[in-house]
Amino acid sequence: MKTKFLLLAFAATLFLNSCSSDDDEDGIYTPPVGSGEISGNATSNQNFIKGNYTLRGVYKIKAGVTVTFDAGSTITADVTNGTDAIVVENGGKLIMNGSAAEPIVCTEVSKVPGSWGGIIMYGDAPIVGAAGVGTATAEDGLTNDANTAYTYGGSNAAHNGGSLRYVRVEYAGKKITDGTSEMNGFSFYSVGTGTVLENLVSYKGADDGFEFYGGTVSATNLISYGNYDDSFDWQDGWRGQSNSNWYAYQVGTGNFGMEIEAKSYNNAFWPVINNITLKRAAGTITEGGSSAAEYDAIQFKKQGNGAFSNILISGYTTSGSTAVRIQDAATNTDQVNTGKIKLLNVQITDGTSQFGGATGFTVDFLGTNYTLGTTTGASITPGAWAVVDGVNLLQ
Repeated sequence: MKTKFLLLAFAATLFLNSCSSDDDEDGIYTPPVGSGEISGNATSNQNFIKGNYTLRGVYKIKAGVTVTFDAGSTITADVTNGTDAIVVENGGKLIMNGSAAEPIVCTEVSKVPGSWGGIIMYGDAPIVGAAGVGTATAEDGLTNDANTAYTYGGSNAAHNGGSLRYVRVEYAGKKITDGTSEMNGFSFYSVGTGTVLENLVSYKGADDGFEFYGGTVSATNLISYGNYDDSFDWQDGWRGQSNSNWYAYQVGTGNFGMEIEAKSYNNAFWPVINNITLKRAAGTITEGGSSAAEYDAIQFKKQGNGAFSNILISGYTTSGSTAVRIQDAATNTDQVNTGKIKLLNVQITDGTSQFGGATGFTVDFLGTNYTLGTTTGASITPGAWAVVDGVNLLQ
């Protein structure tokens, strides 16, 4: 393992421990501050004290290993180093428990979207891939120590990949090969219910803000701000049941607020999300460079489904766009017409149309499965964790 860290912290600790009360005339204790480089494989437990660290390459947390970062830490990647990412392999654990006042920030030195790979977690919770298979190959383009692509899927619904609280990922979404090898701000591959995901920010990445590839994990208090592709995306039969307070703001470049699919497999289950806000700034264009095509607030395709409530939508007013789009006839027949898609208490604050479908079929939600209301959407408490360069992301 090539991890190099805590040298300054260790020296500071020795100095402090050697001082007598006479040496500390003011009686003020200054805690040590960590620094150093993070790289290679983590093969034994590590605890990074609060400090500023440099990420070099793909840092892999191996099975059986727990890596912890203290609140207030900053981890900075550098695009000139090549591909950077923080990877939690199946069986490993990443503990990043920041606070509202002292979040853990993972960023990139150039502040250019798409400069690094963000946080990627692999587990062995259930998935349902194409044709109903229970395993799949990751789409991030990374390889394990055997130089083969990572796979994901399994039967461990309670998989535990650690705890992420008050963590912000900035300028991620690196694309190794556009369309086939892409990373996001946060990527969760078959992650299970034992994993904690709370108060997370994905800021100005070049792909999706948050993507779930199957699994059973749930997430609360998510902010996806200024990401180029979709704010929230999932596939492979993701089935998290306790999700709440998801907030998306698309500005400059952005595709769907939520892109929902299930690899064309008609599952008998679906995720549940309460309190959702999807906003799109005026003049925002799609990733392809136009204001056409992938511009809807929520798109269902390839048998995607879900139960959603308290949904606030605004800004999706481009000609032809809609709040909810059913992309294909099979999804309409198997998911809408059977009640596997539910959108309750929807408030559209502007001229965005309610829902529609592609040519050749008519979308007609069962009366109790699409209702309008006066919701305020996501309810998230602001704080330093949701402020970037002086801008409150929730405003």
